[in-house]
Amino acid sequence: MRKVLVFGTFDGLHQGHLCFFKQAGKKGDYLIVVVARDITVKKVKNHLPIRNEKRRLKEVQQCKLVNEAILGHKNNPYRIIEEINPDVICLGYDQKTFTKDLSKELRKMGLKTKIYRMNSYKPKKLHSMFINKNERGKNFN
Repeated sequence: MRKVLVFGTFDGLHQGHLCFFKQAGKKGDYLIVVVARDITVKKVKNHLPIRNEKRRLKEVQQCKLVNEAILGHKNNPYRIIEEINPDVICLGYDQKTFTKDLSKELRKMGLKTKIYRMNSYKPKKLHSMFINKNERGKNFN
């Protein structure tokens, strides 16, 4: 079985995320999605997500394109990769967080995981940032 790993915030699933999951799913047999913890999103984006981590996780778990969805670790974003030991990691077209040193970190862990960057899906229309900009500040917890 060829395990594919993706990770992200997924703050309100939209067609762009579904396209990302479809593309990633074609790279293997079993798609695992790591949903970022609220504290990680706060550190990276300087604000909390609109939906809390439990809600975002539940939405991803309900997606039929996903075989498994789990929360990431709070302190070390690379630890989950070592635990899962995926054959493939697929990155979003605009994903920058934790990706710069990803190859180096994989080598340190002794993993031979292949890394692919997925294509965008109408980024000017369906990027979470644009969809969620009017919801910022609302309490969805």
